[in-house]
Amino acid sequence: SCDDTSSAVVKDKIVLSNVISSQTELHNTWGGVVPIIAKRAHQERIDAVISKALQLAKVPLQSIEVVAVTYGPGLEMCLWEGITFAKKLAEKWDIPLIPVNHMEGHIVSVFGKNRGKFSVPKIKFPILSLLVSGGHTQLVLSEKWMQYKIIGESLDDAVGEAFDKVARMLGLPYPGGPEISKLAERERKRR
Repeated sequence: SCDDTSSAVVKDKIVLSNVISSQTELHNTWGGVVPIIAKRAHQERIDAVISKALQLAKVPLQSIEVVAVTYGPGLEMCLWEGITFAKKLAEKWDIPLIPVNHMEGHIVSVFGKNRGKFSVPKIKFPILSLLVSGGHTQLVLSEKWMQYKIIGESLDDAVGEAFDKVARMLGLPYPGGPEISKLAERERKRR
């Protein structure tokens, strides 16, 4: 939804392929995401990323049943690149288009950690999710699946943005979160 162009092919809750084209090298010079650079990179990379995901999944195009696309929240100009491309694919292949909420994706992504297979355990509701990404920091309450209520969120910078800004002040490379985490871990081990 911002600076990675990604595509996955999923069948029966199993991830057959997942291709990510990171833009880190493009934004490193600036110490953070430059929206117009991110938008152009999505334009340049999206076709190749989707083609590679389909190739790695080894499934015929006729077996693709739906196209899903991140519709928000996120960097609007980047989201529109994906949305426009996904709409064209869905029309071309004559299949449904499913909008996916970026933050909801973060919540359910934890269930895909078992070798690419999604399995949702029996969870006792309500559940509270802490979402910490580059552009969003939220506490989300779920009374049942697919129903979410934001009960708290940052008012200005998200945690990820704050890490990037601190890293830039310290002269560390972008993205700042992983770099600061490495330094913190190294310091913990020294004690």
